[in-house]
Amino acid sequence: MNIRSKVAVTALALTLLPLSACAPGSGSTPESADGAAAADCASPETLSVWSWRPEDAEAYAKIFDVYEEKNPCVQVDFQAFKSTEYNQILSTGLTGSDGPDVAQLRAYGQLQPLIAGGNLTDLSGNVPGLEEFDPTVLEGAKGKEDGKVYGVPFATQVMQVFYNKAIFKEQGIEVPETWDDFMAANDKLQKAGITPLSVGGKDAWMMPFIQDIFGSAHYGGESFRQDVQEGTKDFTDATYVESIQTLKDLQGYMPQDVVGVSYADSQILFVNEQAAMFPGGSFELGFFQKQNPDLDLGVFQVPVKEGSVLDTPVSPAYADGSWGINAASDKQEASLELVQWMASREFGQLVADELKQFSPVPGVTFDDPVMSDIWSLYQENPAPYLMLVDFRYGQPLGTELMGTGVQELFLGDKEAKEVGGDIQEGVSQWFTPSS
Repeated sequence: MNIRSKVAVTALALTLLPLSACAPGSGSTPESADGAAAADCASPETLSVWSWRPEDAEAYAKIFDVYEEKNPCVQVDFQAFKSTEYNQILSTGLTGSDGPDVAQLRAYGQLQPLIAGGNLTDLSGNVPGLEEFDPTVLEGAKGKEDGKVYGVPFATQVMQVFYNKAIFKEQGIEVPETWDDFMAANDKLQKAGITPLSVGGKDAWMMPFIQDIFGSAHYGGESFRQDVQEGTKDFTDATYVESIQTLKDLQGYMPQDVVGVSYADSQILFVNEQAAMFPGGSFELGFFQKQNPDLDLGVFQVPVKEGSVLDTPVSPAYADGSWGINAASDKQEASLELVQWMASREFGQLVADELKQFSPVPGVTFDDPVMSDIWSLYQENPAPYLMLVDFRYGQPLGTELMGTGVQELFLGDKEAKEVGGDIQEGVSQWFTPSS
């Protein structure tokens, strides 16, 4: 089957400039991105761009329109695939003749197989301004073995709790500053017949998010990460196990039969204002605002519990991915020019404005008030999304172990201590501390 037949969403709304816009003899000469007169082109060159985010298709249509206006001899064919199927589709596409020219690449460990397979073009030294990116973000686009850069990072995702301001106001609830405040808010909402925490446990990939949002400050965030890397602590550590137990303690405030509730169901529950809070990533913001423009959103960091390693709340975060070039593409020059534009402030600002994503391009501003709040809290108290940043470089993946473990915890099949033990046993198959 032709791999393009598996496309979940193709940006059909992508506005393409008519051929006459760049045909010889047309009345005006368009300007290229660098301000020079564009060369006449009888037929624009099409660059295929693949993504795992169908929900972003409309926004990327607008974004790539900007590029096409400045580069009339290029048309961008944006295609988005179902997120859970994307890795396999991309891997097959890059090793065949039907793959993309430019691809959205997963970060950290899931990038490495494509590098090892020689499927990506080395961008090191070929993208002006890339050296000015935050090194911690750029790390997600590098080869672990060779240290080369294979992608232009496109977003930093920050993990906090969204809340419905109107519901909080109606119920006389203030943003919780202590753990006791947080639990009291949950109790009050539940007694009012409102689901306090909109969580979907059916999709295991979301469970590590939830665990880090509620548990990172408890187990120690960056300090625990360093201890694990050095071998002085592991995932059977008491405070880490307690951070897993926190989810079990909160289960009663989640939808009934939470393991049967999908991620999409949890989004709808919150968007329809049937739930007061949604623990998740900043990537949710654009979706929430589009689905319910009247939704009055706020955000907060989870307050610390008694016995936490840290005495301040934190916002876990990670580099979401990058844009890279298919090494087998026969359009290397045009692809590089597009990827270079993706490192520009113009592109970064479009990502921030159209997608409501935290572009890592230096100089980009976040004017949306909710984005501004998310970013300010993160800047004050950052932490790594541990399972994704460090524990997806081998099999079994740390995120998969945590995802399955939390589901088993919710179902009552395992205790938190057993979940921590399973994670440690699993990652020990490929992870070795540095000391």
